[in-house]
Amino acid sequence: MPRLMKTSTKTPATLAVAASFLLLLATAAGGASTPAPFDYAGAFDKCLQFFEAQRSGKLPADRRVHWRGDSALTDGFSQGVDLVGGYYDSGDHVKFGFPMAYAVTMLAWGVLEFEKEMVAANNHQRALDAIRWGTNYFLKAHTEPNSLWVQVGDGDSDHLCWERAEDMSTPRTAFKINMTHPGSEVAGETAAALAAASKAFRPYDSMYADLLLLHAKQLFTFADTFRGRYDDSLQSTKKFYPSGSGYQDELLWAAAWLHEATGDEEYLQYVSRNAEEFGGIGWSVLEFSWDNKYAGLQVLLSKALLAGGGGEHADTLRQYQAKAEFFLCACLQKNGGHNMKLTPGGLLHADEWNNMQYVSSATFLLAVYADYLAASRGALRCPDGEVAPGEMVRFARSQADYVLGKNPRGMSYMVGYGSYFPTHVHHRGASIPSVHAMDSRVGCMDGFDRYYNSKGADPNVLHGAVVGGPDAADGFVDDRCNYQQAEPTLAGNAPICGVFARLASEPADASDNRPAPSSHSPPSKGSPLEFVHTVSNSWTTNGVEYYRHVVTAKNTCGHPITYLKLHVMGLSGPIYGLSAAKEKDTYELPTWLTSLAAGEQFTIVYIQGGPAAKFSVASYKTA
Repeated sequence: MPRLMKTSTKTPATLAVAASFLLLLATAAGGASTPAPFDYAGAFDKCLQFFEAQRSGKLPADRRVHWRGDSALTDGFSQGVDLVGGYYDSGDHVKFGFPMAYAVTMLAWGVLEFEKEMVAANNHQRALDAIRWGTNYFLKAHTEPNSLWVQVGDGDSDHLCWERAEDMSTPRTAFKINMTHPGSEVAGETAAALAAASKAFRPYDSMYADLLLLHAKQLFTFADTFRGRYDDSLQSTKKFYPSGSGYQDELLWAAAWLHEATGDEEYLQYVSRNAEEFGGIGWSVLEFSWDNKYAGLQVLLSKALLAGGGGEHADTLRQYQAKAEFFLCACLQKNGGHNMKLTPGGLLHADEWNNMQYVSSATFLLAVYADYLAASRGALRCPDGEVAPGEMVRFARSQADYVLGKNPRGMSYMVGYGSYFPTHVHHRGASIPSVHAMDSRVGCMDGFDRYYNSKGADPNVLHGAVVGGPDAADGFVDDRCNYQQAEPTLAGNAPICGVFARLASEPADASDNRPAPSSHSPPSKGSPLEFVHTVSNSWTTNGVEYYRHVVTAKNTCGHPITYLKLHVMGLSGPIYGLSAAKEKDTYELPTWLTSLAAGEQFTIVYIQGGPAAKFSVASYKTA
């Protein structure tokens, strides 16, 4: 069930935190740091490999997970639909559409926020491939505007067998929602996934982005028009992925992503109009998950506000932002007692069953919001003190580091990362020899006797799988039967993939991500412009520190000016907001800006390493 809390409720949290961890927090807060011991780019790469291992259907020739083979090549055929493809949910072989869609949404959000970091890590294309594998399946599953196939396979019968995906003998019954059997949660989440993916693909494949957006809009209309809980329509899913928070959060979430993808005012009006009735500004939450989208929704809607947007909806967006900051302050242990729990080793803890999914999603929101604040020159104001963006990133890193091995057990909870990681994963494919190594069929029940109950290590390493993780006391039992701790999921892996990409570009000793103070250049004698130069962001790629520079040029001469040309000396990177002139190191206003009125200003952005470029006026005319 979701952990919902009215802000008026006073429930003191009790934390059992070891003295060593208190010392660690004190050191981090004081700004001290040590070199990063982890290969975050490598962790990001492995994170994507997990999604490759979970693929269903006909696998590509260039696959990296060689122990997997083609599987479920007739899904949906008996019911007259092609549902081949998509992802297996976890250690079993059911394709649950609800958590799968959430995973794709989070992968796409990661690409949108951390694109340059993924490019620097040479894995941006693989991230897009992971998204496309899911969205291609959703396009197949959305056969009519008001119909969506949301599950393939039955959880009960699937769990009675322990066999490889390539040998599956269990029923592959498909289930759908429609006008008479609605499912607003899964339709809304799938709309969100397709909308987020459309924006991620827009610069690279606009036709595909248009197709995704068309289906996203149809699914949102379907979810909103025919409202109803999907687990009321599909009893087969209630035992495995029940809707604890209802469907209202998914409707708001889908609308927010459609606004992000399109910029259309109607979707912002929707989240504003329904903010109170649907709980968007009424609930403060202590989790973000495949079921409960409120915290993610609130952070996403804060983005426009922090960027200076929102217009007539700004007041409502500020209420969303207040709820977002409740969650973030709770993660950072600065929420006046209403905090998320921490294990003695410093890991966020929300549930005994697959707790890492909550760590993954919370860490993602912390990293994203820190960047939003840095870009807006802001800080997080919590009941127990102000938190700078850099401190938020350090806390996010502490969670990622715990996952990778900086914890009381010294164990990496990402399979295949480091030298000490779980080797008895609750995963059928990992625990049974590959079809390429043993082509004889493994029967439904044979797998339990020979492999499920085996004390031997997995013959196939499930690289990148983040397992359910330790309990509230940092305890962990590496046992294949221990599905609460030893099973990985799509929903648990997807958010932290982006976090690893983000941290790969973050210097270990980065102190504060807030931009440096502005430098002010008053107009020189005879110059019509006043320049204000700001560094709004920085990152490291291949050992080189890069800066995003923002230059605001204001007309201070008292008259409109035209035919303006600028000298830009020392420029070594791309520049935006100016057009190159014929003369060397000279730039002019873009064609759409023919004149600059008295007191009017325009903005120039450029990116480069090393010293800042120098701007001066080359020539101009007064109107």
